[in-house]
Amino acid sequence: MSDIIIPQDTVVDENKFYENLRSYIVTAQKKIYAAVNSAMVTAYWQIGRDIHIACVENDRAPYGKQLLKNASLKLTAEFGKGFDETNLRKMRQFYRTFPVIEDLKPEVSWSHYRLLMRVPDDKARGFYLEETVKSAWSVRQLQRQINTMYYQRLLSSRDKESVAAEIEKSAPKPEYTKIVHDPYVLEFLELEDNEHYYEGDLEQAIIDHLQKFFLEMGRGFTFVGRQVHLVIGKKHYHIDLVLYNILLRCYVLIDLKIDELTHEDIGQMQMYVNYYTRERMNPGDIPPIGILLCAEKDDAVVQYTLPEDNQQIFAAKYMPYLPTKEELKRELNLEDFEQK
Repeated sequence: MSDIIIPQDTVVDENKFYENLRSYIVTAQKKIYAAVNSAMVTAYWQIGRDIHIACVENDRAPYGKQLLKNASLKLTAEFGKGFDETNLRKMRQFYRTFPVIEDLKPEVSWSHYRLLMRVPDDKARGFYLEETVKSAWSVRQLQRQINTMYYQRLLSSRDKESVAAEIEKSAPKPEYTKIVHDPYVLEFLELEDNEHYYEGDLEQAIIDHLQKFFLEMGRGFTFVGRQVHLVIGKKHYHIDLVLYNILLRCYVLIDLKIDELTHEDIGQMQMYVNYYTRERMNPGDIPPIGILLCAEKDDAVVQYTLPEDNQQIFAAKYMPYLPTKEELKRELNLEDFEQK
């Protein structure tokens, strides 16, 4: 084999050189994600099929419930938290909704299918599935289209092209998805939860900074967890940062929103606060508080959220220990993080 001769006067285009190297990594990540996702979806379909058959053949309700509970306990002990009874029922629903395995699409993730299973109309569900494949919709794009009744709007619209183009303006599709950003993939691969899996560089920098800020305030804050996983009903959630204040004796839940703060965000934080009030409070604790942080550069927003009818507790107990809105807004100044 002869040696490769590179002309001495060759000038490397650094931008093109970098883009070539980057393309190899992105292509490899796509292939890995597609392979893992396909295997995971197939396994969940098979699990759902066997649960469905077992429950049909053993139609005694108490027996079926015990069968599912025992399977969940054994699977969780061996493979981790992704196989609790709620998830096993979701897999059974998956099989019932998509009973023909050949109809499954390798490009569609388990997170996509969880959204599709909520669509009651068969034609609408089939449309969303095909569009997800054809247009490479992200989970966020699919959720937006389902919530805004895209299928029904498209059917009733004369100008279908402008309706179809709307999605790219509201939620541009990402170039690629990193495999470790999907909590379901993490569970399937038995990878340990880590906040760095879920957040982008900017979000990570802000949460790192805020965690340090709270713990250095000297007002009784202790660290509980990052990206704390909750299952409420049939949905999975992650709280960005959970602290506990030993002086107040209460939990402090913190969520960061890079996009504009919405009523849905406030409602979700209220749900977190209510959940901690009912499920996580220790004897003698006072109700937890939620803090929503919107980190838009032009207008940092801070929203405190409490259990219903607790304004007096907030005024009397919380304010001497919590940072003020002005202090938090200063900490949310993105200029300090744009260099990262």
